[in-house]
Amino acid sequence: MSVRKRRWSREFKESAIARMEAAATIGDLAAELGINRSMLFKWRRASQLGGSAAFRMAGRSPAPPPAEAAVPSVLIPADLTAAQRRIEELERKIGQQQLDLDFFRAALRHVRDQQPGKGEPGETPSTR
Repeated sequence: MSVRKRRWSREFKESAIARMEAAATIGDLAAELGINRSMLFKWRRASQLGGSAAFRMAGRSPAPPPAEAAVPSVLIPADLTAAQRRIEELERKIGQQQLDLDFFRAALRHVRDQQPGKGEPGETPSTR
């Protein structure tokens, strides 16, 4: 007895991926659709990396994509200038946080240096 692979349309896969976001559990959605839940995750990953074009159609496998298409579209921002502005903003925030940390380290060091030592001659011990 031969096992025949089942094929799903591109529209079915896209619909299933969209429903994953709203599903209570992926297992329940997979049972409802009559597929294995790992297949849903496989389809979602393929969609994230290559969009709907990543889904294979029935028949012969297409030629491998050119090298430039191998870069996932997720890594290429739609608006490079907006992305660059966001990076610059985050770098400024990191720089400000570093300045704040340096200030508080110096203040803590100053407070520690000002505290009287315990048990030193001529010192009145703290009552706290």
